[in-house]
Amino acid sequence: MGQDDTYKNRIELIQGTLDMLILRTLQWGPQHGYGISQAIRINSGDVLQVETGSLYPALHRLERKQWVRAEWKQTESKQRAKFYRITALGKKQLLSDHTRWQRVVDAIAAIMKTEPDRS
Repeated sequence: MGQDDTYKNRIELIQGTLDMLILRTLQWGPQHGYGISQAIRINSGDVLQVETGSLYPALHRLERKQWVRAEWKQTESKQRAKFYRITALGKKQLLSDHTRWQRVVDAIAAIMKTEPDRS
């Protein structure tokens, strides 16, 4: 599969889903922005690609809602980066988002399994 095919197979994230994916990623431990985007890409089998223009506004929004906390630290390569950590409020929100997301997935699956009425 070439680069163009990979790009065509990427899926745009449904509004609100990015927040849930960021919170889920941060459950595995504190991470900087690039690490978050890489974790989402890798764990989705290269299907979900989070662009910088979407990631950082989402992180700032999550910070304003107090679902994540950020602090400056040094990366392994000795560069300063903002590391994000999920808060107790963020964990509560993730549980709520995950429950709602599962209901949506189940509802869509039910519709997709339904045979068309041939009358």
